[in-house]
Amino acid sequence: MTAIVVLPPLVAYVLYSTWRPRALMNYGELIKPVPLAEVVVPADAAMSQLGRLKGKWVLLTVDGGACDGYCQRKLYILRQLRLTQGKDMERIERAWLVDDDAPTEASVVEEYKGTARIPARGSALLSALPFAGNLRDHVYLIDPLGNLIMRYPRDPDPNGMKKDLARLLRTSRIG
Repeated sequence: MTAIVVLPPLVAYVLYSTWRPRALMNYGELIKPVPLAEVVVPADAAMSQLGRLKGKWVLLTVDGGACDGYCQRKLYILRQLRLTQGKDMERIERAWLVDDDAPTEASVVEEYKGTARIPARGSALLSALPFAGNLRDHVYLIDPLGNLIMRYPRDPDPNGMKKDLARLLRTSRIG
């Protein structure tokens, strides 16, 4: 009788403290949450524009104003990811931090209409983003509370990102 009572919690404790799953559930890299509002100064113009998106899940990318082919691919993926969420797509916003002064072609702005284009050259927000390699390589995810919580690698797999977003939207009661 004692074994029936003691054995399950003991096995659970041993498994919890020693066993690690081989594969993670998420595709993106979970990062230590970075509360963006606390990291950058309130007068930061880029942060104030990004702050208008608070209350929504935000897919964020950083690139130049000229927006080369890789930049346009990221913007395309962000647009399609939002569309794949169906009725939950209104809970997601897209933001493009422009880290230089290069002008953006009108055709690019029109094609990715709905993506918040935020001038961020010299912004403290850019230095708040954790990156490995090049800042322009990543796509970031910001939660509705304004915390940077996840980043995706260069040339991300859209299907992996879609699954991450669907799981977050399904389990989250905010945003």
